[in-house]
Amino acid sequence: MKNRGQLALGVILILLGGFFIAQQQIPALKDWMGMYLEYPLNIVLAGAAIFLVGLLVWAPGMSVPAAIVATVGGILYYQDLNNDYSSWSYMWTLIIAAIGAGEAVTGLLKRSWSEVRSGLNTVVVGAVLFVIFASIFGKLDLLGAYGPAILLVLVGLWVLIRGLLRKN
Repeated sequence: MKNRGQLALGVILILLGGFFIAQQQIPALKDWMGMYLEYPLNIVLAGAAIFLVGLLVWAPGMSVPAAIVATVGGILYYQDLNNDYSSWSYMWTLIIAAIGAGEAVTGLLKRSWSEVRSGLNTVVVGAVLFVIFASIFGKLDLLGAYGPAILLVLVGLWVLIRGLLRKN
């Protein structure tokens, strides 16, 4: 049980090597997978592969790195598609949300509801940070000039209510 993550990584590397061999030996495979193997969609595909291998060897914790890799691929895809590389100044916050999503999926797979709840809280934090930073850098005009301040007050209210409702 301890080494499931290492086993998953080993299986991923073996499958990756096998795929590269098959791609060299079967040109039609390379043509068929051409769109998915181009940067940056190949990074999203790598995230999906990490998740699938984690499921195959039953290492639910692999959901977190899978979500991170897929999210980075998605961010790079957006930047490449829109030629908007300056968006990294606020897009990095989506990685925090991805960590939470991976943790929530891990919790679902393990039926650990506290882990699901913790993951969803992290998703909310990442999403709020995304909105705040995107507003600050002028890419999102939510709630006008006072949007980031209003969002921070709302986050404070959320923390206060969570604290009041939490069982001691």
